Amino acid sequence: MEWTSLNDLREKYLSFFESKEHLRHKSFSLVPNGDKSILLINAGMTPLKKYFTGEEEPPRHRMTTCQKCIRTPDIDRVGLTARHGTFFEMLGNFSFGDYFKKEAISWAWEFVTEVLRLPIERLWVTIFTDDNEAFDIWNKTIGLPAERIVRLGKEDNFWEHGSGPCGPCSEIYFDRGEEFGCHSPDCKPGCDCDRFMEFWNLVFTQFENDGKGNYTRLAKPNIDTGMGLERLACLMQGVNSLFEVDTIRNIMNAISDKAGKRYGADHKDDIALRVVTDHIRSTCFLISDGVVPSNEGRGYVLRRLMRRAARYGRLLGIEGNFLSDICEVVARENLTEYPELSEKLDYIKKVVSLEEERFSSTIDSGLSILEAMISDARSSSSSNLSGEQVFKLYDTFGFPVDLTREIALESGLGIDEEGFSSLMKEQKERARSARANISGWSESSKSAVGDLPETVFTGYDETESSAEVVSVLMGDEPVDEAGEGPAAIVLDRTPFYGEGGGQVGDTGVICTETMRARVTDTKKANGVFIHIVNIENGSIRPGDRVNASVDSERRDAIKRNHSAAHMLQAALRKILGTHVEQKGSYVDENIVRFDFSHYSAMTEDELAAVEKEVNLEILRGDAINTTVTDIASAREMGAMALFGEKYGKTVRVVKMGDFSCELCGGTHLDNTSKAALFKIISESSVAAGVRRIEATTGLGVLRLLNEKDEIVQKTAAALKVPNAGDLPLRAAQMVDEIRASSRRIEELTSKLAAAKAGSLIENAESVGKVLLIAKRLPETGADSARALADELKASRPNIVIVLAAESSGKATFVVAAGKEAVEAGVHAGKLAGAVAAVTGGKGGGRPDNAAAGASDLSLIDSALASASEIVSGMLK
Repeated sequence: MEWTSLNDLREKYLSFFESKEHLRHKSFSLVPNGDKSILLINAGMTPLKKYFTGEEEPPRHRMTTCQKCIRTPDIDRVGLTARHGTFFEMLGNFSFGDYFKKEAISWAWEFVTEVLRLPIERLWVTIFTDDNEAFDIWNKTIGLPAERIVRLGKEDNFWEHGSGPCGPCSEIYFDRGEEFGCHSPDCKPGCDCDRFMEFWNLVFTQFENDGKGNYTRLAKPNIDTGMGLERLACLMQGVNSLFEVDTIRNIMNAISDKAGKRYGADHKDDIALRVVTDHIRSTCFLISDGVVPSNEGRGYVLRRLMRRAARYGRLLGIEGNFLSDICEVVARENLTEYPELSEKLDYIKKVVSLEEERFSSTIDSGLSILEAMISDARSSSSSNLSGEQVFKLYDTFGFPVDLTREIALESGLGIDEEGFSSLMKEQKERARSARANISGWSESSKSAVGDLPETVFTGYDETESSAEVVSVLMGDEPVDEAGEGPAAIVLDRTPFYGEGGGQVGDTGVICTETMRARVTDTKKANGVFIHIVNIENGSIRPGDRVNASVDSERRDAIKRNHSAAHMLQAALRKILGTHVEQKGSYVDENIVRFDFSHYSAMTEDELAAVEKEVNLEILRGDAINTTVTDIASAREMGAMALFGEKYGKTVRVVKMGDFSCELCGGTHLDNTSKAALFKIISESSVAAGVRRIEATTGLGVLRLLNEKDEIVQKTAAALKVPNAGDLPLRAAQMVDEIRASSRRIEELTSKLAAAKAGSLIENAESVGKVLLIAKRLPETGADSARALADELKASRPNIVIVLAAESSGKATFVVAAGKEAVEAGVHAGKLAGAVAAVTGGKGGGRPDNAAAGASDLSLIDSALASASEIVSGMLK
């Protein structure tokens, strides 16, 4: 056992399993790809879940990775202890139905004893109490003494997460020595003391749990192992904390230099140094993987990390912005495995600098106000900061509630969680800034509305509202007045739905007594509704009172299609199975486009069944009820949610009888019957495992019927059929007539071929033992050329035919060889390819029959002239 750097440990592990025929795969992004169940990758096996479940075929059935991971549930503990961190790397080797326990255990043992050279006498393992198979491998195959194999119960050594694949696990421990223990004679792995350090977990996924406690053995069990790289580095470097591992310590040293502090000299400084060190690592990797600071989802995770790091930097006495400088150290220390950090360093530093500057502009005043709040609370003997105070810090100064909670706790105070939550509920869920789509607008124009109050949406209850103009924008900038032409208007309240959740924005009119603006679209950004308008006459200014009126006919059509999307999903799950999940949607006044998970194209019967199910629900005329409730109650109601979607504490549940129940913020009908009729237009593939249905409702179905009726009438007129109902009969008659004509053409073609054959044979060229016919046939189809070639081949067994048939600006080489010619060495397929190559074409076929396409028709004569030499070279 010798000191080994973190980067070398990673390389040793990955190289070792490469030698065991594992595919070495670069770490997946921290942003899940196609997995909406989580915000960020939090375990080594998470990006591989679809391989374990069989949903997707892995690139290889043995894989090894060092996966970047982020976990934030214990973020408040980071810094307070030397053990907690948000960013870590997880080493793993995986088998998808390939090898199992014997290989997994044997290779793990080989790596720790022969590669890492850990002393065998200090290694222990745990196994699931009933896993005798694992015991025998450890004891009889590996030779580990029975007293160093500890059996533990289900809570410790059995991996499962609800229903689905699960199985026992075996963990490898390192004995750090009695000085770290509790000195109990029974001290061993499983003890709560610090003597035994678990560093590698081998999970044997061999069962399927039906969710009711019944386990069946999998036909093809899997292996999923995980070993924290930082923890392994602690062991190999003889340090007690991940912050003392070489690469991480180098990052901390750079922060210490900035602050003029020394790690280990002061308890409070140590906490701050650990916070900044951990959070800047997470920050760099998140930004590198495309995450940007925002107030929702993974963007909020990033913002929280950065602002917490900035705040602790100030506690260290660092003046000014400094985090972007530390990014350079993070990139340098991770260069070998993650060169993308250096490649994207300028971008990472820019994002960090902008966020730090944004926070710095408010943190001083915010901290002063918070300190005053804390002082007032102490003076009044209050144990909590009020919800109003916490909300003000969040809304005005950008203080994440977690940061306020943490600072208050440092002063022995709590916060009024319920009061804060109540105030947050009064705000509309902030528009997803990372997904905000303001067509044709730059990022700077989006930020132009960033400081405006959220718009009150009245469109669930009305399509016309009186409102006040909050802001008028032209281009990227707010203006004092806008006259005729394009502009954007922000109101304090609006009935116009802003594009989101797959539903397009509303159109309509905003007007005063002297101004009229046509609303061509409505967007959302940060909870602010932006009305894209064309001012037809007059002018508009902030502060004006206006009447906002939605195009209700268009809105009704959108509602029909949106409600149909919900019915469609329910029908798909009923007909195809509950594996169907929404992968995307688009709803406007004309169509509903619905993307869903499914492994194959739908059959005509399945499409008909789904269409029927939706129409039956429409005919049932179920009431559509919308309930505003909390997320837990919504789940109890059975509401389906879009996985990965960020929901606030208050959600809207749209329920259609017993047929459909979903979370949705869009606009809907109040009864399914108002959809009138549902018709599927098309079904197609979007991506692997994702299908798309386009459909329409109401007047859209009428429009579709009219279009098809027009096609029928035009077809009947073209075929001179007075009654469109007779079209099928006329079509059948025409098919018979065409077939008869085709037969007659074939007969005539054969006769012409026979007539031509005699003259061509008379002019055939003798090439060794064979006769060669190489002829250009203008205005001749390929079928006629084949008939002629067959006629010629039947007449002479030693004949070779190369015909260039030209028709409609294209040419085909038809090549044939008689039986004796083939025996003499001629190969029609190779001859066709060689002749066509002269023109730049390609082709081939059997020894006796072949064809090829000509590319440059001007070279056909040259190609035919080459046939003699090519045939001569083939002869034996």
